[in-house]
Amino acid sequence: MTFRLRLLISSLFFPFLLQAQTSKQVHQDRVFQQDYAVKYVGENEAKERFSLAVDRNGTIQILEQGKLLRPAFGAFQQDGKLVADQSYLPMKDKTILAILSYQNQLVYLDDNAVLSNAWAGDLYLMHDLKNPHALAGGKDMDFVAVGPSQLQYLKKGQKTNPITIREPILDIRFDTKRNRFLLLQASGITAYSPGGTQISPVAKGEKLSAFALDSQKDLAVIGTENGYFTLDLANNQAGTLQTKLPWTEITAVEVNGTDYWFGSKKGAFRLDQNGTFSYYFGDRWLSGEQVRDMALDKNRVHILTEKGLSTLVFEEMTLAKKAEILEDQVRKMHIRNGFNASLQLSEKGNLSSGRLKDSDNDGLWTSMYLGGQAFRYAVTKDPEALANCKESLLAMERLYTINPVEGFPSRSFERSGYINQLSDPDRWQHASDPEWDWKATTSSDEAIGHVFVFGVLAEIVDDPWIKAKSIELLDALMNHIVKNDMYLIDYDGKPTLWGKWHPDYVNGFPVQVGDRKLNSSNIIAMLQTAFHFTGKAIYKEKAYELMEKHGYLENLMRPMAIIGQSGDGSDDWSKMLSESWNHSDDEMYFLGYWGLYRYAFSPELKAQFKKSILDHWEAERPEKEALWNIFTALVQPEHFDLEPSIWFLERHPIDLISWHTQNSHRKDIAIIPANFRRQSTETVLSPSETRIMRHNANRFTLDGGSQGTTVYSAGDIWLLPYWMGKYLGVIE
Repeated sequence: MTFRLRLLISSLFFPFLLQAQTSKQVHQDRVFQQDYAVKYVGENEAKERFSLAVDRNGTIQILEQGKLLRPAFGAFQQDGKLVADQSYLPMKDKTILAILSYQNQLVYLDDNAVLSNAWAGDLYLMHDLKNPHALAGGKDMDFVAVGPSQLQYLKKGQKTNPITIREPILDIRFDTKRNRFLLLQASGITAYSPGGTQISPVAKGEKLSAFALDSQKDLAVIGTENGYFTLDLANNQAGTLQTKLPWTEITAVEVNGTDYWFGSKKGAFRLDQNGTFSYYFGDRWLSGEQVRDMALDKNRVHILTEKGLSTLVFEEMTLAKKAEILEDQVRKMHIRNGFNASLQLSEKGNLSSGRLKDSDNDGLWTSMYLGGQAFRYAVTKDPEALANCKESLLAMERLYTINPVEGFPSRSFERSGYINQLSDPDRWQHASDPEWDWKATTSSDEAIGHVFVFGVLAEIVDDPWIKAKSIELLDALMNHIVKNDMYLIDYDGKPTLWGKWHPDYVNGFPVQVGDRKLNSSNIIAMLQTAFHFTGKAIYKEKAYELMEKHGYLENLMRPMAIIGQSGDGSDDWSKMLSESWNHSDDEMYFLGYWGLYRYAFSPELKAQFKKSILDHWEAERPEKEALWNIFTALVQPEHFDLEPSIWFLERHPIDLISWHTQNSHRKDIAIIPANFRRQSTETVLSPSETRIMRHNANRFTLDGGSQGTTVYSAGDIWLLPYWMGKYLGVIE
């Protein structure tokens, strides 16, 4: 069957594909809670409980070795510190042994009394305990204070004697419904009634460590050294021990409405009413690992560890508001000579120590940012977005003009002397202008990024200069490739390592090696885009030649299920390229799909390409990658993973510092056997819990990061899928 006959047969089915389309999916922007951390760093020796409290004004106090501390000078992405609290000078001379938030006021336990500076300082209840360490308040300004071997009930005008206890009390809460104090010991829970003379058993347990009360469900939520369980306070029936947690050594428990918060020896986590965990572990979220105490405060959760205090803020915002925040970050921290660049920090987490750094993929990351700004301008007509487009397009243009090779895009450029060319002579070359150097050895991922954004700019940005310049650069690049027999030819007259689309190279791979499918898909997309905007017949002729004579249509239509290891007998290069799935390839495929589908030569080809794109998308769905999903909306707006895309955009951190993250130790995830796609777990983790990743990374990577020394740009990571979704009308 000839190539054109196959297309004719497929065209018979194309009208039915169009008829099958229904209305597209659309997300109406909504309010969600964006979480971020404000950290106050400093080694401290606070004990595990009754060391942290917050009052109705948001005043936070921390207890360390009898003295009060407070957080100071902290802000988002700016570490504060813990300093001595001198707000009430007389408190300086007291030895405070426990601190509590009672009726949203701060209450203290020292070696003499329970006291407070609230209520006009009228609360002062003397006790008879030696070395007390815990307290809780009842409903009538009455309190129970606890020492190592005694408990005492305290109320103004009522004096009771201490009660002897046989086992240390680790935690204490007031059960409002039954007007009793519940006492947590390692072996169980006991109860004490106000003014009573004894404690009574409630429930037994093993290695209990902390607890809190869920008044809505009338439950005690009890942490242990190996998980947690709930206790029905109406009948004292214990639930099943839950051990599928991010970490099972529980050190603190708090209840916030329908959410349960747990502190552990490896971070903190929230369990919501849907049974979903949100894990806060690592330097993005916490100063330290071991949670010693927690306190709830409106839309904040304060978490005390061995290395300081972290305040998790849950700020209500929309995706539109989040876009404003991230746009501001990009403009202030990530624009280098018009490029979309990362920030390199010389001090961990210290933004003021940052310098903008070049990249092998400056053109690619800038293409993705520039594409996002083009979509933004097309949607909003914001002059700032247009100015951003012009600035970055100038940088893209100079990639072509700074080197002596016609139509060849440099990887990057930088002022001469900034980089020692002797350390990387293959890449860095001197420009004719002695002030500048340029980076050679440009790869295919750069090329497809350029073609993607030149097509986007030329089509949707109604600015004459931008349209003309984009088409000019597109033509220059594709003319270079066609003239050089489907190769990118570098300054030395040789093809670059990856810039190869010639049939000898592409079809030299076994059919299961992904590069054969990828390079075929990319070059057809590139040639279609060039023909669409220039009208030059050579681009269309070359594309059909590759498809008809060299099997490129068959290559790009090959199902993803076939892609795998090259197998025995293949050459070393094929084996290396097919050891496992290359997630950078996904980025190249999907960027190419814009031109492959949108500028298809015919409706028949468009139907074929749609089938290939959807086949790829089906393979990618487990990653819940917003950009791949929204690219899929280009070809199938009525059926793509919209909600997972919104989940990605909402849950993605606004702190894009590449902190080291770790998840492989978690008890709540199911590790699956090693596989070609390098999928580690059954379900992908939230982007808030994993390292900051560009779209060329494996979202199933559990551990990683750069120890807080790199700040990534939201320009390519977040703004591109968001604004593309807005342009395609799937995000309102």
